[in-house]
Amino acid sequence: MTSISVNPSLPGSNNFPDAIGIETRHMEERIIKRLMNSIKCSSCGQNYTGSNVKILGHHHGLYFLNAYCPSCHTQYLLAASVTREKAELVTDLTENELTRFKNSCALTADDVLEMHAFLKKFNGDFTHLFGREYVS
Repeated sequence: MTSISVNPSLPGSNNFPDAIGIETRHMEERIIKRLMNSIKCSSCGQNYTGSNVKILGHHHGLYFLNAYCPSCHTQYLLAASVTREKAELVTDLTENELTRFKNSCALTADDVLEMHAFLKKFNGDFTHLFGREYVS
């Protein structure tokens, strides 16, 4: 059995796992099916689609799925764990860069239009743009 972990970070659902409402459960099921679109069949490498994934049942945040690969006709039993913990930030930015971007102003429509105009004229020459050649 293969397992996947899902973290929908739903507000106001701290009573998990015993008191999840029907709407929340349906939302979790939609999230799981959507995430399955990014998972490939381990036999042939074809991506699954939501229509090829059936949720068989759930118990305390653990969903049991049947995934069928339309390409090679293999079926898998999967377990998806749904948690309420805040997602961990994964980044290649340094602490200084994180702080700088966190404290910066949000982009405006003018910023986007300005970048659009720049890219429309930009010929792809980064050496000229940055004023020097990259030397390894």
